[in-house]
Amino acid sequence: MRSRTQRPAQKKHSAPAKHGERAKQAAHAKRTAHTKRAAQSNQPAPRPSASAERRARKDAAGPCPIMRACGGCAWIGMPYKKQLAHKQATIEELFAPLIAQFGWDVVPDAVAGMRANVGDAAREPGYDPLRDGTITAAEGKCPAPRAFRYKAATPFAPGPNGEVRSGFYARGTHDIVAVPDCVVEAPGARRTLNEVARAAERLGIPAYDEDRRRGILRYAVLRLGWRSSEGMLTLVTAQRDVPALEELAREIMAFDPRIVTVAQNINGREGNAILGAETRPLLGPGTMKDGLLGCTFEISPTAFYQTNPQQTEVLYRLAIDGMGLRSDDVVVDAYCGSGTIGITAAHAARAAGAEVTLRGVERNPSGIVDARRNAELNGMADTCDFVAEDATHYLHRAATEGLAADVVVLDPPRAGSTPEFLAAAADIAPRRIVYVSCNPVTQVRDLALLGEAGYRMIRLTPVDMFPHTDHIETVAVLERS
Repeated sequence: MRSRTQRPAQKKHSAPAKHGERAKQAAHAKRTAHTKRAAQSNQPAPRPSASAERRARKDAAGPCPIMRACGGCAWIGMPYKKQLAHKQATIEELFAPLIAQFGWDVVPDAVAGMRANVGDAAREPGYDPLRDGTITAAEGKCPAPRAFRYKAATPFAPGPNGEVRSGFYARGTHDIVAVPDCVVEAPGARRTLNEVARAAERLGIPAYDEDRRRGILRYAVLRLGWRSSEGMLTLVTAQRDVPALEELAREIMAFDPRIVTVAQNINGREGNAILGAETRPLLGPGTMKDGLLGCTFEISPTAFYQTNPQQTEVLYRLAIDGMGLRSDDVVVDAYCGSGTIGITAAHAARAAGAEVTLRGVERNPSGIVDARRNAELNGMADTCDFVAEDATHYLHRAATEGLAADVVVLDPPRAGSTPEFLAAAADIAPRRIVYVSCNPVTQVRDLALLGEAGYRMIRLTPVDMFPHTDHIETVAVLERS
């Protein structure tokens, strides 16, 4: 190891007057530099360029004043009719080679856009999601949808004086962009999330610093009911034991009476994942309820439940219509989550006089617990069976044990399905396969495998689940040749 050595003694100056002169010069230079800095700090900041000023005025007068800083709704400045036309062209171009490869006699339907200002009409008897809740680019004027996201979230970050800041992360950073309100979120959602920050600050609960890896309060996730008046707030913290957290929960429930449950999720891991593995209720029953297509669903804090409920009813109705259910059919709902697609399908069949058997398969055991509870809640427990098992393994077992399936419906994650699952689905030879996709690129890949296994696509409908973004979902209906 390198040793530390003592510096040699320095010679003393024999001319102290000369040393004092240098000290005076150094002090003068320091005062001069300080005076210059002070003068510079008092100068007005340089004016922004004319183009920057025009852009700022345009943003302030536009649909969202922070649309450039946030970036969540990249297309919000584009007319909605044009958004739908872009999405239509994208789907037609993407699927054209697949359709030509197999010679399928199918043309993609017009994108089912979201009709704006549906409001209370959706709760009136006789409301039909496909007829009353959608719009296409061919229908003249297309008002831009607003207030459709019934799930909202905020990260938290510490301010320079220890305050708790909330909003959105600026694209590609951990810099918080303050959001007084958000035009695409459910009414009041953003105000409630901002109140969480203010209440946490009052109670001395520090925000988590993502860069320094210290602090407590990381995120808040708020879900609100579309067909119910209930809401649920999940507070994500970096550690389990947080003083005053229950007091924070009480304050927010008083601020927003819609909230029936406040839960704590503990996430101490590094990374961008919002939720950790452990969740516990703080106040309330631990769940909330909402409705879809005449069914009631109990939603837990970590359950998957679609963000845009108005378009979810459109998506599910297209899937149910595509199943073409008949009496005594057996429906396998793969990747079933909390059972929403399968239960609404079985409910619709029963309402039409056709009793079917539903078998839901989901690898996540907590999802199966939710699905069973939802089947009971809707009086469907006698005809619905849910299994905590890998979907591919289940289909292999079904083929070996001779378990029949007339319809298979799948709604996989963005990565799509797997060759093994698709081969297993084809092996049990269902009459129809309905593939709901949140990523048409991986869906095209998977549909090619089903085409090679003897299935042909008879309908393809794109659904605009997330207006003002380039995201689009699709429902493909396939029939055994």
